[in-house]
Amino acid sequence: MNGEPETLSAFGRRPATPRRALEQAAGALSRAGIESARLDAEALLAHVLGVTRERLYLDYDAPLAADRQERFLSLIARRCRGEPVAYLTGRREFWSLDFLVTPAVLVPRPDTELLVETAVGLIGEAPTLELGFKILELGTGSGAIAVSLAKEKPAAEIWATDISPAALEVARTNASRHGVAHKIHFCAGDLFEAVAYLTGRRGFFQMIVSNPPYVRSEEFDRLPRDVRDFEPRVALDGGPDGLDFYRRIVRAGRLYLASSGLVLFEIGEDMADEVVRLFTDAGCFTLARVYRDYSGRDRVVSARKLP
Repeated sequence: MNGEPETLSAFGRRPATPRRALEQAAGALSRAGIESARLDAEALLAHVLGVTRERLYLDYDAPLAADRQERFLSLIARRCRGEPVAYLTGRREFWSLDFLVTPAVLVPRPDTELLVETAVGLIGEAPTLELGFKILELGTGSGAIAVSLAKEKPAAEIWATDISPAALEVARTNASRHGVAHKIHFCAGDLFEAVAYLTGRRGFFQMIVSNPPYVRSEEFDRLPRDVRDFEPRVALDGGPDGLDFYRRIVRAGRLYLASSGLVLFEIGEDMADEVVRLFTDAGCFTLARVYRDYSGRDRVVSARKLP
C-alpha cells in the first residue's frame, strides 16, 4: 500500500468523534485485509485516549482533539501495513498480566497460557517440591512464561535464557514491573549455553519449559503478514521440519534435569507425534503426555526424566 489509505484522508474534513473515527478506521483496516478490523481500531483508539475500550462508547460522540486524532491516524496507517497491534501499543495481556512488548520479542499468544497452566498443575502435584523448585525456561522472549510462573509459584526459582540481548531487556523490564525480578535469573546465550556454568551441578533443575521456534522454514513465507514481516524470525523458524530446537533441548536437557524432572514444550498443532517420538528415542524419558488447548488442538507435550 503506497501512501495514506483513501478512507483515512477523509478524517479531518469535519470534527472527528470516536464514532466517526472508529467507523472510518475499521473500514480502512478491513480494506487492507485486517480480519479483526473493528477490534483493532477500538484497541488503538483506546490506547491513544488512555481509556478502556468500554469507555469509548460512553464518550461516543464527544469531539476528538486534533493531536489525538493525528496520532490515531498514524497508528491506523501502520496497522494497515500489517504492523501488529501489540507493537503499536507496546502492550499485550498474558495470564491476566500486562506485558511490555517490542519488535525484539514475539507477541505473547493466548495459546501459550496452556504451557503455564500445565506447568503450574504439574508442580502442584508434588507440593513437597515447591520450596526450592528450580525451573529453566529456554527462549524467554518477553518473559511472559517466566514471569507468570514466578507469580503463580513464588517459592520457585527460575532461570530464563534468550539468545537476544534486546529480548532479555524486555523480559527484565516485565519481571520488574510485576515484582518478581528477584525470583528470575536472566541469562544471555543460545539455549543451554546461557547456563553452561551450571554443568558442574548435573540435575540442577526440576523442570525445563520452552516455547521454542517451531515454524517449518519452507512455511515461513506463508505466515500471516503481521507475523512474517514484523515478528523476529529467530523466534519462529524451527528449521526444515520445525523440530531443530526440540531435538537440541531433548538431547542436552538430560544433563540439566534432575531425576524425575519434567520437560514441557509448546508445540505446533501437528507435531505431537514427532515430539513424543523424540522423547521416546532419547531413552531417558517416560510418561510423555499431550495436552490439548481449548480449541481441541494439540498444544503442549510433557515428559518425565527416568529416575
